Amino acid sequence: MGIDERTSRRAFMASASAAAAVPLIVGAAPASAGGHGTPPGPGRPIHPQRPSRALRALLDDIDRRRIEATVRRLVAFGTRHTLSSQDDPVRGIGAARDWIFDQLSGYAAASGGRMTVEKQSYTQEPGPRIPVPTVISNVVATLRGTASPERVYVISGHYDSRVTDVLNATADAPGANDDASGVAVVMELARLFATRPPAATLVFTAVAGEEQGLFGSGFQARQYKAAGADVQGMFSNDIVGSSLADDGTRDPRTVRLFAEGVPTAETPAEASVRQSVGGENDSPSRQLARFVQDVAENDATGMNVRIIYRRDRYLRGSDHISYLQQGYPAARFTEPNEDFRHQHQDVRVEDGVQFGDLPEFCDFGFITRVAKVNGAALWSLANGPGTPKSVNILTAALTNDTTLRWQRGTDPDLAGYEVVWRETTAPEWTHVIPVGDVTTATIDLSKDNVFFGVRAVDRDGLRSPVAFPTPASS
Repeated sequence: MGIDERTSRRAFMASASAAAAVPLIVGAAPASAGGHGTPPGPGRPIHPQRPSRALRALLDDIDRRRIEATVRRLVAFGTRHTLSSQDDPVRGIGAARDWIFDQLSGYAAASGGRMTVEKQSYTQEPGPRIPVPTVISNVVATLRGTASPERVYVISGHYDSRVTDVLNATADAPGANDDASGVAVVMELARLFATRPPAATLVFTAVAGEEQGLFGSGFQARQYKAAGADVQGMFSNDIVGSSLADDGTRDPRTVRLFAEGVPTAETPAEASVRQSVGGENDSPSRQLARFVQDVAENDATGMNVRIIYRRDRYLRGSDHISYLQQGYPAARFTEPNEDFRHQHQDVRVEDGVQFGDLPEFCDFGFITRVAKVNGAALWSLANGPGTPKSVNILTAALTNDTTLRWQRGTDPDLAGYEVVWRETTAPEWTHVIPVGDVTTATIDLSKDNVFFGVRAVDRDGLRSPVAFPTPASS
């Protein structure tokens, strides 16, 4: 920890003793306070969060050999097509489902009763890619939080696979990259977190029906919504198996993270507010993606997180969309380059070129590093404070300063809050202002000129994702 960080931490902890009912007023800093190429103004430049010893230990324990073994075992089921056999003990989606369930149940046995595993099943009625009523089963491992169990974070991969014809349920569909790689990430993290109880609840899930239309994740997200679950973040790991493109380009140290701008579930009233005051680049999913970049770009992961400002790739979609449709923050991890000869293809050789999603085209070191990125994000989310709620920017009068208010969180180790801000043209937050354990703060900076946000801080210095404020006149 550097001198600047120690100084700012002492200042924050001192301010944290302020009474919650007393608003804090922050004056403008000298022009030199910006530094690091950031614009002048109150606060200090934002620095990435550094991994703790506990987080480093978790990431060091991620096992490349286990990840490879999981991918190869899933491929060995021949096909995992959603319409394939559900009762054949060695081939088809049913055999894969049961194996995943057994593995996760074994991990849960080491959790001291904190992790439970279930097969979440329902019957999907016929549709464009479901010709007959079909049972779709998600395998779900839930690790209940020790301090804030009502707060939930979900990580998923889809275990179904396909070939060129999306209705071909009998041909070999190895699905090594798409998406045994994502399932392997989920399962390896479930194994490691099972013996490391988090403060908030973590859900590790392998979903089915993705290739037929996001059916399994759609059912799952609707179930959480109907139950009133406070899902504060969801990550889909879909095609995270290789860094090699079809032209030979390789980028083994980058993973893409797709995050939408305008929320999928935005209401007309919310759209009207956004069109008035901005926020197209400040959806909850964008804040979640910025948080991932903040906690997962470091020497412990060895990875760069390239945030892509869109919901997903052209002509494609993944299971995070199901959660976005229910209004939950969600984003999709996927490899930096793609070779479409090894996605959604019949296994064959043409003109000496091998087609098909086979394990020999996976980079298991890369998958391991993607798992570390996910692990850093999940650990930081689940052990840090929750995202602030009911964050408003007050607009009762025309003023050249900015007053923010929010609801105090219930996390038992909550220390206080920070206000962050940036120029409206900046893609990331540039300045942070510690304001202590208060629920109102006035900043000597015009709300008309910059964007503001609020994040929580706990006693260990862990931060939450940023909450973007909505205007309130009273």
